[in-house]
Amino acid sequence: MTASSTDPPSPSDSSLATSIFSLPPKSSSSSVEAQRAARAARWRFSTICAAVDTKDQHGASSTPIYQTATFKGMDGQYDYTRSGNPTRESHLARLYGAHQAFALSTGMTCLDTILRLVKPGETVLAGDDLYGGTNRLLTYLGTHGGVDVRHVDTTRVEELLPHLGSDNNVKMVLLESPTNPLLKIADIAHISSVVKAAAPSALIVVDNTMMSPYLQRPLDLGADIVYDSATKYLSGHHDLMAGIIAVKDPEITKSIAFVINAVGSGLAPFDSFLLLRGIKTMSIRMDRQQATANLVAAYLDELGFLVHYPGLKRHPKRDIHWKQATGAGAVLSFVTDDKALSERIVGGTRLWGISVSFGAVNSLISMPCLMSHASISAAVRAARGLPENLIRLCVGIEDPRDLIDDLEHALISSGAIEPNLSHPTMSVRRTEELYDADPNAWILERARAFRRPGDSAMERLVAGVKRGLGISKERRTIDGDIVVSAPGKVILFGEHAVVHGVTAVATSVNLRCFAVLSPRSDDTVALEVPNLDFEAEWDISRLPWGLLPVGSDGAKREADKELDPPLLTAIEGLVPEAGKTGVGAAVAFLYLYMVMAGSQANAVSATFTASSNLPIGAGLGSSAAYSTCVASALLIAHKHLSLPSQPGTPVSTAAHDDSGPHFSPRDTDLVDGWAFLAEKVLHGNPSGIDNAVSVRGGAVAFTRSVGGRKGGLEGLHGFSSIRLLLTNTLVPRDTKSLVAGVAAKRLAEPSVVDPVLDSIQAISDEAKGLLGGTTHVDRSHLVSHLESLIRDNHGHLVTLGVSHPSLEMIVAATAAEPFGLATKLTGAGGGGCAVTLIPDAFPESSLQSLLEALRNDGFEPHLTTLGGPGLGVLASSANSPGYTDAVPTPGGGEGCSCPNELG
Repeated sequence: MTASSTDPPSPSDSSLATSIFSLPPKSSSSSVEAQRAARAARWRFSTICAAVDTKDQHGASSTPIYQTATFKGMDGQYDYTRSGNPTRESHLARLYGAHQAFALSTGMTCLDTILRLVKPGETVLAGDDLYGGTNRLLTYLGTHGGVDVRHVDTTRVEELLPHLGSDNNVKMVLLESPTNPLLKIADIAHISSVVKAAAPSALIVVDNTMMSPYLQRPLDLGADIVYDSATKYLSGHHDLMAGIIAVKDPEITKSIAFVINAVGSGLAPFDSFLLLRGIKTMSIRMDRQQATANLVAAYLDELGFLVHYPGLKRHPKRDIHWKQATGAGAVLSFVTDDKALSERIVGGTRLWGISVSFGAVNSLISMPCLMSHASISAAVRAARGLPENLIRLCVGIEDPRDLIDDLEHALISSGAIEPNLSHPTMSVRRTEELYDADPNAWILERARAFRRPGDSAMERLVAGVKRGLGISKERRTIDGDIVVSAPGKVILFGEHAVVHGVTAVATSVNLRCFAVLSPRSDDTVALEVPNLDFEAEWDISRLPWGLLPVGSDGAKREADKELDPPLLTAIEGLVPEAGKTGVGAAVAFLYLYMVMAGSQANAVSATFTASSNLPIGAGLGSSAAYSTCVASALLIAHKHLSLPSQPGTPVSTAAHDDSGPHFSPRDTDLVDGWAFLAEKVLHGNPSGIDNAVSVRGGAVAFTRSVGGRKGGLEGLHGFSSIRLLLTNTLVPRDTKSLVAGVAAKRLAEPSVVDPVLDSIQAISDEAKGLLGGTTHVDRSHLVSHLESLIRDNHGHLVTLGVSHPSLEMIVAATAAEPFGLATKLTGAGGGGCAVTLIPDAFPESSLQSLLEALRNDGFEPHLTTLGGPGLGVLASSANSPGYTDAVPTPGGGEGCSCPNELG
């Protein structure tokens, strides 16, 4: 039988294999039958659900079960249940307004069947908030089926347009509305119109499971195919698995029917019987379910939770939903901003069953990211704005008062809400009377008896007014520009040996990273790094706040010791491809931005712009300078740094003299701790010396903790600035391989390497005395001593095998007549930079000749000084008193204990 024919079907017609409805009703020559058919055509939805005409030969009032695989005879209507079975013939096409409908084994089988209409090379546009199983199947199709699957926010039509150009190959647009589980709304009619105009052959497919045909009929809105997981509302009892495909076009119908008959995915007879039985009560069940869902959503909303439900007036696309649907459904979700709290709430319920799925007579509760959507990676979930702490509620037909009681108990026991002592408690009798008179008033009164911890009565009142007016919470921002800068560094002595416990001496250089954190008025955070040609912005509300460590609720002052891998992975998934360095800079910034804020509520809307005159990737601490700028700007934004109250007062981290205000040692260590955390994001296991120098400036001696021996950091400030020439070989380095090579050489040749390490330690000790002022020599002798140590140190590094032909060319060029200067590699070697000491009396003409010679050899020289200032707050808006025109004071950093475990 077909949905468009009045004749009995032919058993060989594969397009009828699993038809479950014939539309219009079978006509009759009898005028009485015609009148009956006309009246039936005017029946409303609930009547159609219940009035199943079985056409049974014995007049059975309930559809009989034909529990058979085969049928006898050659000329009958049925021959094989895979191709057709009387129990499977129902009237669902009429419910969907379809040409024909099909009953399959599951909802996912429906999607698999529909996707077989897409050929390799064609494009499927799908939403970015989808059921986890849908995402899994689409991913498989993209990786194994040669189909171009693209996920976009289908609730914003403008995001579809870039994919619908004149040369598009879009075959299918897959929609959910409301989406699962964030209940976002797609304008089905508008999308259908836009897509058909640009891609006439494209199919609009809608997963209508959240609504069912009772509340929404997408075929009437321009969709070509609709499918439902009939396991949900159509069945309503979770005692079977089934799926429905409803099709508008006869040609598409034939294609679908062929696939179903070929693979044998039609619904079994007994399951068909159960589905038919469930459909009869669908409308009455859903009326009760969504009425209760409205009460639950209003209750949670009044308590101050962010609730996703199109029945709430403040839902951002409520108007679109009610234009295309007749109800809000019985699924809602809400966030707590704390994953552990959400887990306690879910685990504390009794009447709400912890389970996946929805649509049954019994109410269910779940955390999608741990259950129904767990097959989507954490990074992808975060990129699509799916909070890890999201709770989904699927409302059943229980008494609303019992459901609220149970949910309320879980909220209280978990610590999510607490009694509002300023609100009078109603008597049980008064509560029941109010419920009987006005359930909505009862919900509001009940919610007001509780409060979120930390909420004042005034805050609750203001929040309630804002929710009623549809006003979202205002995003925090900063008063004005926060401008900071931090220096790069050069390791004078101790490279590679530092890994094995030898003291390294590093100094700041007067090449710096400059950055500004500028306020924004939208709900966005942005990063711009012109040197890396990187620019991106992120919607703050869509950052993975649910992945913040348990207990994160307020802005953090102290930095964590370790990184949080799930959060880091999620952030990495949010950063556009822009080269390794650009991606690293963005991930480090977003990681500090989120962790320091502690929650979405404390996040500031701002743009961070960083620029540098430091050579990037040359081993001169450009990443540490950038990390220091990120850390200090964000700490100032959260008011964690103590700044001078007098405008125009200089401020820096240089604290060894009394030339002006400076950051306290504690604040200096605070910046260093966050900068070190950013360096861990960038480099995995940094030594900590780069960020220590960038924050403090001057010179430091650093010893790593090795073999149980405690390391430490010592400030060296017994010298004034010394001229320096840094020459970038422009040869990229593989730091990890170089470090591993020295370690391997030490294992293989300890008799060679250990004496070298001892010699480097002696060099570092002598340098500490010279730069720290404990060895008293005049200025000329200081430079002369340092030159001798530089030559010796470079020779030892050559013995360790970490030099490079380009570095040796620079060493030879600078040592040659008439220059006679001392040069060594710095950092990891293997390329990167060489450092050359320039005596005070070195002729300017000779210096210019040297610079020209190095440039002619293809190198990039930079004149600078060592031992310059550390972090400085340079300027800010006049709206931020105390942040104005601050200039870092010159000199080295103060000696201090190491704030991190720098080993």
